Amino acid sequence: MSQPVDTASIVERLNRLHPRVIDLSLRRIETLLAKLGHPERHIPPVVHVAGTNGKGSTVAFMRAIAEADGQRVHAYTSPHLVRFNERIRVAGEIISDAYLMELIDACEAANQGDSITFFEITTALAFKAFASNAADITLLETGLGGRLDATNVIERPAATAITSISIDHVAFLGDTLAKIAGEKAGILKRDVPCVLAAQENESMAVIAARARALGAPLLVQDQDWSVARHGDGMRVVTSRRTLDLPLPNLLGAHQIGNAAQAISTLDARSGPLIASDIVARGITSAEWPARMQRLTQGPLARMLPPGWELWLDGGHNPGAGLVVAEQMRRWSEKPLYMVFGILNSKDPDGFIAPLAPHVAKLAALTIPEEEASIGGDEAAAVARRHGIDAVEVGSVGDAVKQLTGERGPARILMCGSLYLAGSVLAENG
Repeated sequence: MSQPVDTASIVERLNRLHPRVIDLSLRRIETLLAKLGHPERHIPPVVHVAGTNGKGSTVAFMRAIAEADGQRVHAYTSPHLVRFNERIRVAGEIISDAYLMELIDACEAANQGDSITFFEITTALAFKAFASNAADITLLETGLGGRLDATNVIERPAATAITSISIDHVAFLGDTLAKIAGEKAGILKRDVPCVLAAQENESMAVIAARARALGAPLLVQDQDWSVARHGDGMRVVTSRRTLDLPLPNLLGAHQIGNAAQAISTLDARSGPLIASDIVARGITSAEWPARMQRLTQGPLARMLPPGWELWLDGGHNPGAGLVVAEQMRRWSEKPLYMVFGILNSKDPDGFIAPLAPHVAKLAALTIPEEEASIGGDEAAAVARRHGIDAVEVGSVGDAVKQLTGERGPARILMCGSLYLAGSVLAENG
């Protein structure tokens, strides 16, 4: 009788064998995929999504719409929040531990000990799973950048999409919007439509030039597709139709744009359109944890006094800070407290600055079990630089306990990192 497989042991094995997570190149994964018989050439039609902020939510909306239409959907996203398996959905189902281990064994055997990164081998095993199981559509989210991202081996996707671009991952993508946009534009393919969110002029110029060079149709927000509030809902105009829809269920003004981009990207493909009532059902049922997610159950939620609310968001860069700040502005009827942790590769000042006017007090911590986290003392110092009353705490539970001693009823928002969000969700059960 076979022994049960533990996800943590799978991730530990991958980390041990492939400790280098990021080393942007296509050579290694192309070599492995060739040894595996090129599964990337045999997966269902692909929609490939890049961007700095919003790409995961956009994928989540597309998945929800397609599944509401009865389609089977493969999806590859990153990072995971609690379990590694979250990254890979095979025909709508999160991949099982046993199947994941089977695929790792096959990919390791094919790789024959050659150098390869953690993300590259997990991308290869995802492609092998997708090629071996029937589905109607494959949704791929880039891990980092686009041009040299391991997902960028698909020769002819059905469509591509680039969400909003801001400064992030400067060590790998460059320190200007133009450089970063150039990397994101690497997913464009000749004659394949790309649905582009609104961008700064610097980013737009680079992407438009790349699209012209490739002959890739570029569908630009507010030119070729658009979204606006309409009554109690929203009106989405795609390249092929106009839809009057309810607001999406994911909270935040930015999610209206993400939902519209998802709809516009699905419409940009050739073939029949998904009926508007099914689109509505999809955008109002999408699930994407740690994106302005309210926690109403679990140990942390039970610590709250009556009238208090606990929220979680994985935003972690200056662009996300602006989005979070906009939601904070809408929450002005209650005091807002914040739990904050962030990685040392990010720009903590850029993230915190737009939030500062809205935060009554902040509890800073070192992200549990994350070597790349800045220390809680440093996170508190960042907040104080921006005029926020901040204290250092030892854990998420300590943060909630400390903040609920303040004036209430109030809201507590935990944010700054997807790794912090994963730790919160794990602690909250």
